Amino acid sequence: MQYIIGFVIALFIALTGVGAGTVTVPVLVLFLGVPAPIAVGIGLMFATAVKLILVPAQIMRRNVAWRTLGFMLMGGVPGVIIGSLFLKHLVNAGSQNLMNALLGTILVTTAAYQIVVSFRPLRQNVNARDRSSLLSWLMFPVGAEVGFSSAGAGALGSAALLSLTPLLPAQVVGTDIAFGFVVSLIGSGAHWFSHASNPELLIHLIAGGVAGSIVGTLVSTRVPRRPLRFALWVWLLILGGQFLFNSYTAWAVPHKQTVSLSQPAHRS
Repeated sequence: MQYIIGFVIALFIALTGVGAGTVTVPVLVLFLGVPAPIAVGIGLMFATAVKLILVPAQIMRRNVAWRTLGFMLMGGVPGVIIGSLFLKHLVNAGSQNLMNALLGTILVTTAAYQIVVSFRPLRQNVNARDRSSLLSWLMFPVGAEVGFSSAGAGALGSAALLSLTPLLPAQVVGTDIAFGFVVSLIGSGAHWFSHASNPELLIHLIAGGVAGSIVGTLVSTRVPRRPLRFALWVWLLILGGQFLFNSYTAWAVPHKQTVSLSQPAHRS
């Protein structure tokens, strides 16, 4: 089962371009019952392994804008460290329910944003003013989101690059992949040293992911990306809603029991 999940996730990454962390964490938590902190760590490590294959190809094609990448990392690197520390704090405090609620909120927000954006035509304004310096500030919360949930680097990074830079679409993709690789690498290291990992599960996912990446690359030119990407975001929106529902249920049931126990019994 773990090999199949790795295969399917990598297949959808190759076909849609949706980040590994965004898909991996909800699948591991909801379908395999993996605790959220371990799922986040595995999602970051899985994303690092996948992008390790993609980054050299982008560099060889000269699709990485190094100056822009530098501005992104100035905010993204400290952000991912803080996000990882915040997740560790919630784990130590035993706030599993709050953690699931935050993960659900992040997933629903990201998926809803991408669904709205999918209805807009993609326009590249090569005459746009270069405002790359603003990326240092914008990538800080993105990095924090990656460190806490392993999601957001791909979707939000691309949106920021398209809005603030005159980069060509290929450069947006290459620069964003490089950014996602670096922050995922740093975040996965932080989670590894905090023992929030499952090496056996990670190896199984990567083994299946290698096959999924190969198959996805071979058939990607024959599959329409936009409808499949839209369907995937709708599915992730539903999974995010499931996170929120489970969190509410876990909070509401004990709360109702506490209220009922605190009420004095009525004498007849």
